Amino acid sequence: MIMGQDYYDTTVKMEQAGVDQDFIIGWQCGYLLNPMREEQRVTDAYEAGYEKGKARETDGFDEWIKN
Repeated sequence: MIMGQDYYDTTVKMEQAGVDQDFIIGWQCGYLLNPMREEQRVTDAYEAGYEKGKARETDGFDEWIKN
C-alpha cells in the first residue's frame, strides 16, 4: 500500500491537536489495512482510530483529543 499525502497530513494534524496516541496508531494501522493488535492490547481509542482509518476518514477525531 502506498501512503498518500492524506496519510501524512492527517497524522500531523492529529499529533498537533494532541489526539490520544492509541487513536493515532489505530488510525494509521486501519488506513494501511494492517491487522488489528492482539485483543489484550486493543483500547477504545485504538479501535475507534482503526475504524476511522479503515474508512479513510481524515476527521472526526475531536473526542480523542487529550486535554
